[in-house]
Amino acid sequence: MTSISRTRVKICGITRPEDGAMAAGLGADAIGLVFHRASPRGVNVETARRIIAVLPPFVATVGLFRNDPPDMVQAAIAALPLSLLQFHGDEDPDYCAAFERPYLKAVPMGSDADLRDYERRFASAVGLLLDSHGGNTMGGTGGGFDWSRIPAERCKPLILAGGLNPDNIAAAIRQVRPDAVDVSSGVEAAKGVKDAALMRAFLRGVYDCESSGQ
Repeated sequence: MTSISRTRVKICGITRPEDGAMAAGLGADAIGLVFHRASPRGVNVETARRIIAVLPPFVATVGLFRNDPPDMVQAAIAALPLSLLQFHGDEDPDYCAAFERPYLKAVPMGSDADLRDYERRFASAVGLLLDSHGGNTMGGTGGGFDWSRIPAERCKPLILAGGLNPDNIAAAIRQVRPDAVDVSSGVEAAKGVKDAALMRAFLRGVYDCESSGQ
């Protein structure tokens, strides 16, 4: 029997229920909710609850944190049915694993991070998310990084982020062949406000690329 594999899509930085519902309706596999208070796309637990309430079944919800206190992460876990946690800062492996939930670790490709080192240290992660952040930047800036730095052979599922948009998503999939892609600013009308036409074009780019055999 031939296995079927496709590139999953996460739309991150959802701040409004209508944007979450639209992303899911267009075919996104997951949405990202940013709980880091300093982010322009940050949401609190009550807003996150309203967003999650409008999602259909089988759409994953990912809670994003960046160097946040453990009690803040625990509060979100206790209050919300989060499918995955995503740690986007300088968290160490013990911190990430302590919550006993499946998690993604973001790799700061903007600071010349060594993917092999992250694969080794974050063995407990369910996947690594490669973003363009580094130093004091969190991500979500629309900037990218050099995809040629990503090794063809990987030990863990890889989620590609950083500067993705409807114009470059097909090229990204063809070159990197990630397990999933993650977009935020590339489908926005303003920070935290998603654009339905851009989300539709992004998802179409993913599906068209795959239907043509990449």
